[in-house]
Amino acid sequence: MNAAARTGRVERETKESTVSVELDLDGSGRVEVDTTVPFYDHMLHSLGTHAAFDLKVRARGDTHIDAHHTVEDTAIVLGQALREALGGKAGIRRFGDAWIPMDETLAHAAVDVSGRPYCVLSGEPEQYNTFTVGNNYPFVLNRHVFESLAFHAGINLHVRVMYGRDPHHITEAQYKAVARALRGAVETDPRFAETVPSTKGSL
Repeated sequence: MNAAARTGRVERETKESTVSVELDLDGSGRVEVDTTVPFYDHMLHSLGTHAAFDLKVRARGDTHIDAHHTVEDTAIVLGQALREALGGKAGIRRFGDAWIPMDETLAHAAVDVSGRPYCVLSGEPEQYNTFTVGNNYPFVLNRHVFESLAFHAGINLHVRVMYGRDPHHITEAQYKAVARALRGAVETDPRFAETVPSTKGSL
């Protein structure tokens, strides 16, 4: 991590994918994403924009099989970059939450940048578990994305779909809710200054 800026840069290469992520928590929503999975690009663009992160993502993987490995591996690297950018977490607000409506859909996300990874995803209509959004992004991958992000970033993430009937809207509302919750959680709080917001003294 750069001491003067909260940034992270992570690369990961396996037999299934090659992924690189650059992240600046104190950005202005400048996003460049190319994973070769168009709908996932759209979601990551929304995530970076609404979190006000500067985000660069490039991924190549075995999408001739399906999108699973590329999508999940990208979420892993994004989580690692987020953890790196957070550093010692001094001065952050730590907690954040957001309600996001999108037409007929309402989603909620809550996050604790606790250092203890956990993820709860609830409310997604089960009938969409076999649906592919935009013919390239399986709806069921939402869980993999949020779980991978939470585990590798070391955050506690809860995402709820309150209601919705369009799988595109449901997915996008969740990503935007996570973005806004993260934005609130990682923002600096002048009342904490250089201290860590924890009774334990560390996160």
